[in-house]
Amino acid sequence: MNEKRPVKSCRESLVIQTHSIFPNQLNNHGTLFGGELMSMLDVAASIAVTRHIRTRSVTASTDSVDFLHPINRNDAITIETYVSGVGKSSVEVFCKVIGEDLLTGEQYLAVTAFLTFVAFNKDKSKAVVPMIKPETEEEKFVCGGYEERKKNRFAKREFNKQFAYKITLTSSLKDED
Repeated sequence: MNEKRPVKSCRESLVIQTHSIFPNQLNNHGTLFGGELMSMLDVAASIAVTRHIRTRSVTASTDSVDFLHPINRNDAITIETYVSGVGKSSVEVFCKVIGEDLLTGEQYLAVTAFLTFVAFNKDKSKAVVPMIKPETEEEKFVCGGYEERKKNRFAKREFNKQFAYKITLTSSLKDED
């Protein structure tokens, strides 16, 4: 059965969030703690997915997070996320983080990331998601690499399954007699 899927633009899923960076969010280097940022990215990406699919989803993988520039205390960050590729029930989201020194106005690209989600219907079966249509030059560039990223994601997932098969559930720190 070959059903026709609706098509949505990337901008229909666009999420823009701005955050100030406070002392309780810093690591021991005095910059934004990476885990703090990853939580913000997951939230923003999940909103983008829901705007695109209008049903439930779960984070399936954090495919990449590239920290390009440290984010300092008192800087602000703007997180932008939008859907950058779709499978049958999977949705890839592109995330970019733009840092800003609020005192000088200088902006910088701080982080790029890709996260993948799986969509579900109310009965917990996998949902079929709308197709995506990039319109801007950036969207075309980002979405243009989706198939290669998807291929790499599947290869990595297979590797991780084999890897997990070899991992024990007992602590390796226990004394061996």
